[in-house]
Amino acid sequence: MAPMMRPFATANVLSQVQLAGRRAYSTQRPSLIANRARWTPRPVQQQIALRQSVRRATTDAPAPKPKRRFRLLRWTWRLTYLSAIAGLGYVGYGIYEMRNPEDQPQPDPSKKTLVVLGTGWGAVSLLKKLDTENYNVIVVSPRNYFLFTPLLPSCTVGTIEHRSIMEPIRNFLRHKKAAVKYYEAEATKIDYEKRIVYINDDSEIKGDSSATEVPFDMLVVGVGAENATFGIPGVRENGLFLKEVGDAQRIRARIMDCCETATFKDQSDEEKKRLLHMVVVGGGPTGVEFAGELQDFFHSDLKKWLPEIQDNFHVTLVEALPNVLPMFSKQLIDYTEKTFKEETITIRTKTMVKNVTDKYIEAESNGPDGKKVLERIPFGLLVWATGNALRPLVKDLINQIPAQKDSRRGLAVNEYLVVKGTENVWAVGDCAVANYAPTAQVAAQEGAFLARMFNNMAKTQEIDAQLAQLSEAQEKAPGKEARDKIFTEIKELQKRLRRVKQIGPFEYSHQGSLAYIGSEKAVADISWFSGNIASGGTVTYIFWRSAYLSMCFSTRNRVLVIMDWVKAKVFGRDVSRV
Repeated sequence: MAPMMRPFATANVLSQVQLAGRRAYSTQRPSLIANRARWTPRPVQQQIALRQSVRRATTDAPAPKPKRRFRLLRWTWRLTYLSAIAGLGYVGYGIYEMRNPEDQPQPDPSKKTLVVLGTGWGAVSLLKKLDTENYNVIVVSPRNYFLFTPLLPSCTVGTIEHRSIMEPIRNFLRHKKAAVKYYEAEATKIDYEKRIVYINDDSEIKGDSSATEVPFDMLVVGVGAENATFGIPGVRENGLFLKEVGDAQRIRARIMDCCETATFKDQSDEEKKRLLHMVVVGGGPTGVEFAGELQDFFHSDLKKWLPEIQDNFHVTLVEALPNVLPMFSKQLIDYTEKTFKEETITIRTKTMVKNVTDKYIEAESNGPDGKKVLERIPFGLLVWATGNALRPLVKDLINQIPAQKDSRRGLAVNEYLVVKGTENVWAVGDCAVANYAPTAQVAAQEGAFLARMFNNMAKTQEIDAQLAQLSEAQEKAPGKEARDKIFTEIKELQKRLRRVKQIGPFEYSHQGSLAYIGSEKAVADISWFSGNIASGGTVTYIFWRSAYLSMCFSTRNRVLVIMDWVKAKVFGRDVSRV
């Protein structure tokens, strides 16, 4: 019976709890009523004042400081986008300035006529820093642009388009202080006695003008050099050079011709190997960079789109000296040869080319027993990237000047780059012999030196004319006080004249050597204070690109080169044959 009684017991307990709650409420009711009286709303003015005090307290309280790492990130982000805005502004201003040249005064015929032959590194470096208001400047060259030659090997495989490294000479001359005349023509002869340069218009379109003579008071010869073949038969007929834009275009077309012909129907295996064997003669920076670019082209693009050629494509570098890149340190030479071995590029050092045919070269090397061995090396593409030779114009000028009779490699110049045996004739670049290597770096520094010297010469002539005027004025001065005042001006001008004339001889400052060796690696031998820094690898490759980008002639060139690099990285190089 006990279980049946439990519901009644539970109900009894609940009723007792409710009764106790009513009693407690009745006892506490007076206090609750009193508290409710105290909770009555305050006047409106008091409520407004209370809210304002609370608001002031909350606004005056110092905000919690963000953590240090977040502040650093915030400032880093601000500096990043401010730098980006500043960079875009700088580039935009450079483009606007380039596109909107100011009006130029015409050259003054009464001033001395300065004729500059060529638009290479030396001539353009001179024109860039020359104050054209001081001279009647005339430029003669068959090439109406400046070519950034260090990046020319990249044009042979489509990494960079050739127009990205070309700067029209008229774009550049149009921004000079005074107008400069430019004639697109080839200088055929320099008559030193008559002070005349004979020119010839080689363009397909010719007008009625038959003018072929350009007189000069001052002459700068910067025509460069030709490719040297060292008298080896068949080189010009069967090889390709790498010195001009046309050379790069011909090499690019030849590469694709060889690849497409090798995949032609029923082509023999032996012929495939010959067509796909790319031979580079010359172990200097140009030959090494082209070999590296060509192997990159094969690995990144050619073997993807033409898989039939991947077993036969091969690059060989032939060099007569014991090693490649002789101007670099031994450490970097070893690194380059090791990298080429990893890239499967064959290096044939101590190998002399004796003859070239349309299908093979005959080369002499040392056999295992030390005896000379003559072998045939078949090729589909032969690129000749070694040595310089005199142009006919330079040879003719050498023959006119008795002091140049012993010159073989170019015009011998003194420490001020004056052609020996002449007056008011200078030479810069590869056509001059100044005891320095024929590199773009040397030519650029020679041109800048001549510009400073010519600017100082103009200042000297101006000061001499002022001194002559002051001397006449001093003689005609009415009193001692006026003569003393003029004498003081003469002394100041003489001091200024001595400062202007203090220009020393040309001294070449070697900034270092760079070379790309393929596989996104480069080598650099950089002059640093009193020593050199030799490095190679991917980081050096980034430095190589940055250095060449900074050396490009204009903002336009830099932007175009960057766009080409990005395009080649994203879409690959073009394998079409044009």
